[in-house]
Amino acid sequence: MIWWHGEGMEFLIGALCLVVIAVVIVAWVASLYNGLVRARNAYQNAFAQIDVQLTRRHDLIPNLVETAKGYMSHERETLEAVTAARTAAMTAQANAARNPGDPAAMQGLAGAENGLTQALGRLFAVSEAYPDLKASQNMMQLSEELTSTENRVAFARQGYNDAVMQYNNKRETFPGSLLAGPFGFHKAALLEIDDPGKREAPRVQF
Repeated sequence: MIWWHGEGMEFLIGALCLVVIAVVIVAWVASLYNGLVRARNAYQNAFAQIDVQLTRRHDLIPNLVETAKGYMSHERETLEAVTAARTAAMTAQANAARNPGDPAAMQGLAGAENGLTQALGRLFAVSEAYPDLKASQNMMQLSEELTSTENRVAFARQGYNDAVMQYNNKRETFPGSLLAGPFGFHKAALLEIDDPGKREAPRVQF
């Protein structure tokens, strides 16, 4: 009876050890998984800040175009280019907002925003030939608001890229790399756009 009792104790202890090991492994995996989730949520939240500032930027442009139109009636092509670029940027923004970090969406957003920046650069370059437009209080106010918003876009983009870098590092390095693939934590793409706050107008010949 004593021999059986000792064997039973050894079995129980062994079973308890296995349970403890299993619990530790599950807790370890859960910790890794939750860390990846938090990192993904962080960059997605960071993109939401970009989304807010881009919306503000896009909302300013119709007033800017309408103001310029009153002084630049012969610059229809330039004004239409800005409007078309804004439409493309808004579409790309919506696509990116549905799937932040997706490489195709981020590339599309970067291209559209760069196109909008270039179109705005041409508009401001052409406006140099219209002193009354440059002196317009409404135009100056809109220009200041646009510059301020573009600076916010640049700041938010830096925050997003930092969060993406942290997420990608977590999913690509051990032990996070063990779970990233099986649990669908895909690599997130940076948002590489020209700094709108440093918009440079191209040379225009008159």
